[in-house]
Amino acid sequence: MKVEKLVEIIGSDFYTGVPDSQLRALCDYLMDTYGIDKKHHMIAANEGNCAALAAGYHLATGKVPVVYMQNSGEGNIINPVASLLNDKVYAIPVIFIVGWRGEPGVHDEPQHIYQGEVTVKLLEDMDIKPFVIGKETTEEELLQVMEDYKKILAVGKNVAFVIRKGAISYDKKVAYKNDNSMVREDIIKHIIAVTGEDPIVSTTGKASRELFEAREALAQGHKYDFLTVGSMGHSSSIALGVAINKPETKVWCVDGDGAVLMHMGSMAVLGANAPANMVHVIINNGAHETVGGMPTVAANIDFVAIAKACGYPYAVSVDNFEELDSELKDAKTRNTLSMIEVKCSIGAREDLGRPTTTALENKQNFMDYLKVCK
Repeated sequence: MKVEKLVEIIGSDFYTGVPDSQLRALCDYLMDTYGIDKKHHMIAANEGNCAALAAGYHLATGKVPVVYMQNSGEGNIINPVASLLNDKVYAIPVIFIVGWRGEPGVHDEPQHIYQGEVTVKLLEDMDIKPFVIGKETTEEELLQVMEDYKKILAVGKNVAFVIRKGAISYDKKVAYKNDNSMVREDIIKHIIAVTGEDPIVSTTGKASRELFEAREALAQGHKYDFLTVGSMGHSSSIALGVAINKPETKVWCVDGDGAVLMHMGSMAVLGANAPANMVHVIINNGAHETVGGMPTVAANIDFVAIAKACGYPYAVSVDNFEELDSELKDAKTRNTLSMIEVKCSIGAREDLGRPTTTALENKQNFMDYLKVCK
C-alpha cells in the first residue's frame, strides 16, 4: 500500500514519533511533506515523549493525533497510555502506527524476537485495539477499519495499526546528510586503537555492528565488548554498573546521540556518581541513522554543557581525528569521569555486517573477561 493512501485514510494532520526502519516509507513521506514542523510533524526523544506530545496536541485542538514507532517502543508508552491516555483517566484518543519487527515467522535480529512475539498482545493489554496491515491489505479493508476506529476514538480510547515488513511504500527517495566529515566506522577504529584491552559497552545499531567488524578485521576477538543490540538509550547505565563494580578498570561507553536523547536522565545519574574509571563517548551525527537517517534534535544542542551541568568533571566536543586521538589518550589516563562528544557524518557501508555471535555468547564472553579485570 502506498503510504500516501494510509495517511489519507487516517486523516490526521499531526504526527509525532521515533523513526523505525519498518516505517521508513512513512518517515520519508513525513520528512518530504512536512520536514520537522511543530504543527504537523515532530520527532521526539522517546515514545513516551511522543504520547505526551500527542496528548498536548489533543488538549489544544480537540483533534486526534498519530504516534509512530517501532514495536520496541511499546515499553516506553505503557506509563502514559495507562495513566494519561486511558479512558478511565483522561480519555485522550491517539492512533498508534507500530512497525512490527520480529514478527513470528519472519527472520529478524535477536533483540526483536521476543518483542515481536508480544507486540499485538501488549497493545491489547493496554486496551489499544490493533489492526495488522500487510502487503495484502486493501484500501477498502483499511477504510472500513478506520470507520470502526473513529467510533472507538470518539469515546477516548486508543487504536493501532501494526505494520508488517514491506506493507507500505513511498516512491520518493529522501536523502539525509550533514556537514560533518568524520565517518563513524573510522571513529570506532580510533577508539579501539586507544582503549586496548579496556572493556567497552556499545550502543544499539550500527555502532555495535561496526565495533564487531573492527574487532574481526584486527583478529582481536570480542570478549572486550558488550554489544547492546537492543535497549536503546541504556548503554551508559550498563557501563556505569560495570564501572562501579570494577573500580580499577577503565570502562568505555560508545554511545549515539539518539540513544542519549532517549533516556537523557541517565547522564544525571552518571554525573552524580561520577565513576573516575569511566569514559562516555557520544558519537553525534544528529540522526537516527540505523533506522534510516531521520534527524534527532542533537545537532542543535550542547552535549558538553549538558554533561557539565549533570556533574561530569570533564566534557569536550571534537570534530577532527587529531583532536579525537588526543582526547581519547588523555581520557584513558585521566582519573575522572570524562565525556567526549564526536561530531560525525551520516552514512555507513552498504555491506556492513551483523554480529555472528549470539547475544548470550556475547554476554558470557564479556562476563568471563570482566572476571579477570580488577
